[in-house]
Amino acid sequence: MLDMQVEEVLAELGGVATRAELLAHVTEHALRGALAQSRITRCGRGRYALPPTPPSAERVTSVELARRGRQAAHQVSGTAILLSAAARWGWRTKWVPTRPQVAVPLGRKVPPSVRRSLDVRWRDIPTRERDDGWVTDRIRTAMDCAVLLPPDEALAVLDSALREGAVDKDELGLAAAALPTQQRSRVEQLVTMASDKPANPFESVMRWIVSDIAGLVVRPQVEIHDHAGKIGTVDLADEHLLIILEADSFEWHGQLEGLEKDCLRYNRFVAGGWLVLRFTWDQVMNHPERVREIVLRTVALRDSRVRRHAG
Repeated sequence: MLDMQVEEVLAELGGVATRAELLAHVTEHALRGALAQSRITRCGRGRYALPPTPPSAERVTSVELARRGRQAAHQVSGTAILLSAAARWGWRTKWVPTRPQVAVPLGRKVPPSVRRSLDVRWRDIPTRERDDGWVTDRIRTAMDCAVLLPPDEALAVLDSALREGAVDKDELGLAAAALPTQQRSRVEQLVTMASDKPANPFESVMRWIVSDIAGLVVRPQVEIHDHAGKIGTVDLADEHLLIILEADSFEWHGQLEGLEKDCLRYNRFVAGGWLVLRFTWDQVMNHPERVREIVLRTVALRDSRVRRHAG
């Protein structure tokens, strides 16, 4: 690769690299020239990176988030953790971090100017729990998220990890059992609830919101049929109370044909005795208390009717 540009080598190495790693592929003259022309930046002693990408209104990809996490880890000689680590493993999350999340050893001094651009946590991470020297491995990433993130965000990460096949529930269960007592109960609850069925964090968060409603037992991605055959697969369903919870996005109604199918699908659910509640992304992600209140009222109404019918 000696005929490659320095920035091309950096890109292949993940956007950040040590001086030694670069000089294995480019000359000292090329490295100095790229630095002088601001085609690369020095992000720490003996460490170089591609310049920051300009802010964009578009959603940041997991590849870009992982690149930023790797660059931040090199900058402070630390480890990418939490959502930055989740991005490295390609796991989808409720939110993306506004700053790269990194851990540094206890007692390490980090200048205030660096702390303003990075979310720095002080904790020791054993070498055996790091991957490629700069990021927590899959199990440690899952456990850190389960311990440190709000429970709805943590569940979205665990669901995604299972959905991607990166870990299995037995591995998560064993890791949870090894946690300190004060953390174990919460994490074991999340691991028990985690599933590879939810299609995205939208559905995972909605499932968490209603998870402790008495009398409601929902399963994700339930196939529903009537006398004419399969109606469809719904996001969440309680098959005893006949309640469906749908995470609605704008994309479904993009064309008239989609609207026609959606109306027919909805009407078949209702004709089969199902009660359908539909929630938007904004309602689920930003107003969970409103979603929960509607579901609570619906369950109370539905449960009384089911008991009356059974009697």
